[in-house]
Amino acid sequence: MSMKTICAIATAQGGAVGIVRVSGSEAINIVNRIFSKDISSAGGYTMHYGRITDIDDVIVSVCRAPRSYTGEDTVEISCHGSSYILKQILQLLVDNGCELAGPGEFTQRAFLNGKMDLSQAEAVADLIASQNAAQHRVAMQQMRGGISQKLRELRDRLLHLTSLLELELDFSDHEDLEFADRGELVEIARQISREISRLSGSFEQGNAIKNGTPVAIIGAPNVGKSTLLNALLRDDRAIVSDVQGTTRDIIEDTITIDGHLFRFIDTAGIRKTEDTIEKMGIERSLKASEKARIVILLTEPGVPFADISPLEGRHIIRIVNKTDEFSALSGVGIEQLERQLVATVRSTENSTSDSLLITNQRHKVALDLASEDICRALDSLSIGISGDLVSEDLRQCITHLSEIVGGEITPDEVLGNIFAHFCIGK
Repeated sequence: MSMKTICAIATAQGGAVGIVRVSGSEAINIVNRIFSKDISSAGGYTMHYGRITDIDDVIVSVCRAPRSYTGEDTVEISCHGSSYILKQILQLLVDNGCELAGPGEFTQRAFLNGKMDLSQAEAVADLIASQNAAQHRVAMQQMRGGISQKLRELRDRLLHLTSLLELELDFSDHEDLEFADRGELVEIARQISREISRLSGSFEQGNAIKNGTPVAIIGAPNVGKSTLLNALLRDDRAIVSDVQGTTRDIIEDTITIDGHLFRFIDTAGIRKTEDTIEKMGIERSLKASEKARIVILLTEPGVPFADISPLEGRHIIRIVNKTDEFSALSGVGIEQLERQLVATVRSTENSTSDSLLITNQRHKVALDLASEDICRALDSLSIGISGDLVSEDLRQCITHLSEIVGGEITPDEVLGNIFAHFCIGK
């Protein structure tokens, strides 16, 4: 990765004020060439009012390395929010030696310069994308190092465990020395295994907060599933027809209700059919519904509820549509259903409000691999396998945990993939 001085517009278009961010060893010198005042010897955390040639009156903020977001000399130019003004300032910076920053490059430099670990860097993107209080809370918790601290604790305990085993190997010829009781080592390993499993298991809740709580709408054909989806979304997202089997594929969409993001899944009507395409749609619907945390089981008078035995364990909301109490077509009962959905999500969120949640698929994969490693180590300890083999599994566990925060050497292509999901200027 090039470590030349970079620049980018750091604010969204359309605001009254815009910011151009510059970072790198030449940031102060380059801005000094186009600014009406001399900032070459300006102290860090200082602001200076002046002019960028004949383009605009601006305020220049100076942060000196290493006490900046990126860990490098950083200058931010605050100007009027005109896209013309911002582009002209950006062009001046490029003409004077800057390079245009790539997506996430400022945060990538912060990671490479040790200002944050990889999980914190990823949380910056989540914070920018947050749309409700729950998403904001989880992103802030991760960005402030909640996950990192827990992983450091686990890593330290695993290192201690590994050290005891390897110390025994170094002094294996001294039979009178015992560095650790095997039963005690097993108990420590079990505790670590439980904590890794809990973190991995939190992904379901964390992913629901980040991407929306999945809600499947299930029922027999023509009971009003698509009408209900349209009513909840306040939009004609799904085709509504009296013809049974109209919905043959899965329809998904998201909406925020009272500050909570929901991802609704409208499914094909469940019935016995000889239609090959409709049958495929039903099978795909049931498979997609397995991911749901909440199931709205819909029917109408005279039609039994569909069999959803494969979906046991989900929160089920049973509704009889086309009645005086509930009608997806007229909107009767929709607000009550929304309140019920929000209450269900809040009860789960309240129970985990103080808990660390995993929201990133990359973290989930690493934790599952670490869990396999510690389970192998536990099995080996329990049956008296040689300490060097146990130690190797523990080291593998440490490696997988370290991948989450970037503690081990991470290939450039992995870093590139992570930071490519950021917007320019972050």
